[in-house]
Amino acid sequence: MTVALGILVKVIGFPDQIRKNYQKKSTTGISTTFFLLSFLAYFFWTLHGFLMHDMVVIIGQGLGIITTGAILGQIYIYRNKE
Repeated sequence: MTVALGILVKVIGFPDQIRKNYQKKSTTGISTTFFLLSFLAYFFWTLHGFLMHDMVVIIGQGLGIITTGAILGQIYIYRNKE
């Protein structure tokens, strides 16, 4: 159940935020610290998955790297324009 909810956050929640940021061309109100720490957590969990040869962890946490990385990219691009 925890894995399913975690994947839903990465497949529905973060992409929805990415879409909203893109539409507004702004990341106002987005916490850079939260997404940076989330990215690091997903990165280290994915690294752990690689070291343990655990594909479930690699896929689940790898999705987090992609989505939080996209949001961090938007924060960098849009905050520099503001």
